Amino acid sequence: MEIPKVQEILEKQVLTVAKAVEDKIDDEISALDRLDLDDLEVLRERRLQQMKKMAEKRSRWIALGHGDYSELLSEKDFFAAVKASDRVVCHFYRENWPCKVMDKHMSLLAKRHIETRFVKIHAEKSPFLAEKLKIVVLPTLALIKNAKVDDYVVGFDQLGGTDEFSTEELEERLAKSQVIIFEGESSINQSRSNASTRRSVRQSADTNSSDSE
Repeated sequence: MEIPKVQEILEKQVLTVAKAVEDKIDDEISALDRLDLDDLEVLRERRLQQMKKMAEKRSRWIALGHGDYSELLSEKDFFAAVKASDRVVCHFYRENWPCKVMDKHMSLLAKRHIETRFVKIHAEKSPFLAEKLKIVVLPTLALIKNAKVDDYVVGFDQLGGTDEFSTEELEERLAKSQVIIFEGESSINQSRSNASTRRSVRQSADTNSSDSE
């Protein structure tokens, strides 16, 4: 096919898409123009109710410990936590380097995903839970929805097989199991490169590695 003909076809396709977008915008403007004051008041009231419900949810989540990455000191605390919150990510850990790396990522995500509770529990001090949930490799994340373990992230195999994975990679993995609300783009500041994210996490963890096993 000759180049001028290809260009002509492409130009027609671009014009077709542009016309479709323009028509859609025109339809939306027309719909807004047809709204009277009563309709606008209904929309405003609906929006206010949505905002109120979200504020109530956030207050409830914060009261339950969402927004912070905290440690559960007993198996009883674990059952209380998963019963109270619809979504929980629980890190089964011991005092070693890989678990310290996971801690840093979990701390970041806890602040950005207030809809989910992020916690950790010492696996060796929770033998009943470890046996019941078949926790063998550490670290292991138990992904819990509606008081039931729905999925696991075991070690780093699903995160590239290395401790240099980024917070974004863990975030996306949790999103696949729908244990966090994820809107298609990482909530982490995209201006940071993956390399700098990995480096900062490794450096932070390294400061605490003197007592690792």
